[in-house]
Amino acid sequence: MGYYDAMRYTLRFLWNATKGHRLAPWRSPYLLWRIETYCGVKMTQIGFLEFWEFALRERANLWRFLKWTAEMERYVHPKAKSS
Repeated sequence: MGYYDAMRYTLRFLWNATKGHRLAPWRSPYLLWRIETYCGVKMTQIGFLEFWEFALRERANLWRFLKWTAEMERYVHPKAKSS
């Protein structure tokens, strides 16, 4: 998978995950729930600073997760083979 494919799937995931909160992703219930299940911090305790601290601290794992979601997306929606 190329860099541009990975970036496309990453942006698609982020666009879907932040629905209704695209300019303030730290308010997205889905992302807060994902953080809560990942590290155990309650959703109500996550604000702007906690969200970005988590994102910076876990950026390698987040990137690996986004690459995995891109791979799963390709399995679900494979490209048609041209003949």
